Amino acid sequence: MSTPSPSFDRRSIAATLLFIEGGVVLALGVWLVILGFTHENREILPLLGVVLFCILGGLGLIQCGRGYREGKNYGKAPAVLANLIALGIVKYQMEASVYYLAIPIGVLAVATLFMVLTIASRENKTP
Repeated sequence: MSTPSPSFDRRSIAATLLFIEGGVVLALGVWLVILGFTHENREILPLLGVVLFCILGGLGLIQCGRGYREGKNYGKAPAVLANLIALGIVKYQMEASVYYLAIPIGVLAVATLFMVLTIASRENKTP
């Protein structure tokens, strides 16, 4: 009887984390659209820019997750970059004392970075 490959488990975990991150970013975009309609003071062009960024970023993270799930290499660098950006956002949220957002985003970003970098280091070793 053979045991499941640890790289498969890591890839599926990384893919799941990237899908969750993509969903969170898309949900943020939906929240910003709703916020744009319900609040009086709004600037349309900056709001459209942020919503467009949320759509592209969320779909990009989901595509990275699909790449990890299928065993492809095209999602590695964008996944690392997106999570490093998320850690920068966490830093500013911590300084603003918005801990209820900073902690979950930080935990998700660190977990995803760990999985992605672990996979990359194991796959790049020479036999």
